[in-house]
Amino acid sequence: MEALLRWAAELGVSDSPSAPSPSSCLGRSVLIADFPDAGGRGLAAARDLRRGELVLRAPRAALLTSGRVMDDDPRIASSVASHLPRLSSVQTLIICLLSEVGKGKSSNWYLYLSQLPSYYTILATFNDFETEALQVDEAIWVAQKALRGIRSDWEEATPLMKGLGFKPKLLMFKSWIWAFATVSSRTLHIAWDDAGCLCPIGDLFNYAAPNDDNSSTDEDRDDMMHQETNKMLDQTDFDSSEKLTDGGYEDVNEYRLYARKRYRKGEQVLLAYGTYTNLELLEHYGFLLGENPNEKIYIPLDLDLCMIGSWPRDSLYILPNGHPSFALLCALRLWTTPRNRRKALSHQIYSGSLLSVENELEILKWLVKKCKETLQQLPTTIEFDDNLLVLLCKLQNSTSCITEMNRSIFEQEFAPFFRFHGFKLDCSIHSKLPVRLLRSLERWGLAVQWRCNYKRTLTKCIVHCKSLVHELSLQQNQQ
Repeated sequence: MEALLRWAAELGVSDSPSAPSPSSCLGRSVLIADFPDAGGRGLAAARDLRRGELVLRAPRAALLTSGRVMDDDPRIASSVASHLPRLSSVQTLIICLLSEVGKGKSSNWYLYLSQLPSYYTILATFNDFETEALQVDEAIWVAQKALRGIRSDWEEATPLMKGLGFKPKLLMFKSWIWAFATVSSRTLHIAWDDAGCLCPIGDLFNYAAPNDDNSSTDEDRDDMMHQETNKMLDQTDFDSSEKLTDGGYEDVNEYRLYARKRYRKGEQVLLAYGTYTNLELLEHYGFLLGENPNEKIYIPLDLDLCMIGSWPRDSLYILPNGHPSFALLCALRLWTTPRNRRKALSHQIYSGSLLSVENELEILKWLVKKCKETLQQLPTTIEFDDNLLVLLCKLQNSTSCITEMNRSIFEQEFAPFFRFHGFKLDCSIHSKLPVRLLRSLERWGLAVQWRCNYKRTLTKCIVHCKSLVHELSLQQNQQ
């Protein structure tokens, strides 16, 4: 890592507006640190940081892009050009990335590539057992679709890679999916390439949901005034500091990243990659959030309900607090209205107004029933999943926790897991699981965590709707 920080400094990567030191590109704004309960390795504030303050800048020369690789290797550029427009920008970047990996230490990016994770936990890396552990049909379908798409891209690109003389190992689907996961989870947006760019050091920032800190505090306002004052005093150092966003590639030919809020020394500095549900985070980045303000839970809906009105299907969901979305509530109001009255009442419904106590009670009771039915159709309960998560965590450290399980939990969950992997369990207290099983346990744990969150949201919806039913019933009785 120290060699990578020196190499990045030589390329001009810096965590301050001035030139980096020769020994490291970090140390004045952020430092590499470990956050075991919040993303693992990340970047911590080296000092108190103001909201909107520059925390990292990377010149164009430090960005790994398909264009940069092809400029350095005309053979790849020629081969890719001959396969256009069939190749997507993502396929092109993956081919360029694998090409650099194949060069080993002779690659200009070797120090960066050697620090990349050896495996990922995005949905497409889930095996059949882990995918089925998601339990919810929608999530299983998303995982299977992602894998089919990646495999199709690999099959399409393989002849080109063979023509370039890629080593057999790099031609394997396993290598392609590793490169795809690298691109999916680590690239930053650039205007000239839809696939984005890989930014050494910049991809060490962990994720924060975009609207988890929306409130503008007195400190934030002081920060903004401070930035404006400094901008007037020193145009060079603060020409972009008023941009209170996470960052982007700017006119100064640098990728610049900013503090999204005020950080105290030692706190983890986070970036918002975009607005994602937990399933989308799992699909693209390989992790999820325990509390995600952008979460959306979809329940099975009748086709005529999905088609009614002008609300798109993806707007009909349940919020993390258990409340139905505005569109779902309106669609249910219209759906439960007699057909001969829908046109007359549509304006009132589209405005979000309650039609009547009777209508509202009907849709709330329907939601309670639907959520209960959905939960009952899933193989396990929240309580079971919570216990399973604890055991999965223990099992990653020692197989001795198997002896703590009751027989039903072992037979229902762990015995099928070991059979799937063809592994004969040795329950001796000193035994350890092989690496491939430990990685599978991690993915399995993510699947269980996702379905736990899904079930909790449905449970919250049941509680919320029952509470409203009680209130409306009281009002109705009083009238």
